[in-house]
Amino acid sequence: MKTYSLSRTGEALGALGDPTRRTIFEQLAEEPAAVVDLAARLPVSRPAVSQHLKVLKEVGLVRDVQVGTRHVYSLDPVGIEGMREYLDRFWSRALASFKARVEQHLESTPEQRTEQPLQEEP
Repeated sequence: MKTYSLSRTGEALGALGDPTRRTIFEQLAEEPAAVVDLAARLPVSRPAVSQHLKVLKEVGLVRDVQVGTRHVYSLDPVGIEGMREYLDRFWSRALASFKARVEQHLESTPEQRTEQPLQEEP
């Protein structure tokens, strides 16, 4: 089974930093497509779409299968799962921090709560 290295996440995030690649990625999230189909929906040439797909494939976010004479691209679930694991780490930390802050607030006396209402740290 193919695995996705979390060290590739920075490369994948960088690849998605390009607006055209991000648009291609979002379109492939809706349905698999060939280069010609993607190019028809974008203000860039077919060769440019191919180059963007090459970058997305190199960082593990898309894959392709040959169907006749065309390559049909789709999102690579292994790469997407790797990105999700990376982002979930931050979400888990954020939830744990929020929980700790609420518990700290609830354990304080009513006077302390009035003096220091629960709010975001500056």
